Amino acid sequence: MPIPAGHVLRATGAGKKIDEAVLLLPTDVNVGPGECVVLRGPNGSGKTTMLRILAGTLPPSEGEATLDGSPVDERHDLTRTAIAALVGAPATYRDLTLVDHLVLIGSTWGHVGESADDRAEEMLELLEIDHLEERFPHELSSGQQQLFHLAMVLIRPSSILILDEPEQRLDPDKRDLLTQILLNRKAVGTSLLIACHDPAMTEALADTVVDIRVE
Repeated sequence: MPIPAGHVLRATGAGKKIDEAVLLLPTDVNVGPGECVVLRGPNGSGKTTMLRILAGTLPPSEGEATLDGSPVDERHDLTRTAIAALVGAPATYRDLTLVDHLVLIGSTWGHVGESADDRAEEMLELLEIDHLEERFPHELSSGQQQLFHLAMVLIRPSSILILDEPEQRLDPDKRDLLTQILLNRKAVGTSLLIACHDPAMTEALADTVVDIRVE
């Protein structure tokens, strides 16, 4: 796998309010090339809000979020090329199998023909769900769905992965598998920004831990 180009993803005093409701207090986050930053905090502290802000899908109401010094915005080519995010369940289609979904995503991002097919097979095998390739998403268990959703993000070319509690609904063996996959991505230069409640995964992956403040 080629080493991705390095990018710097940064939140500076980024916070979010809707009317009088505070979703996220002003917070600083800095993710450099090949680094892993883990966000921690109780439910409702704003971890997911921060991930959405840094993925470019939600503008901050104060402070700023930048990618290489420019505003992060999913409508911009730089953001779409550099960042792949799993924040909430991605859209799926009832009439497409798992492998069909991955071929479609691969083709969208430049893999065509046998290349897209091969990449899809490799990703399902990597996550140990290749035996489910002809299943439909609605036929999966919750843990299998989580692995499939991860596959949909991991198959995209990206320099930065943003993942919201990727360990959720996974048993210990699958958590260990995911940790190793993310360590391998990090080793080739991919940056990671993860909200995580798993101490073992945090210990294995994190260069920096950011504790999200609550009032």
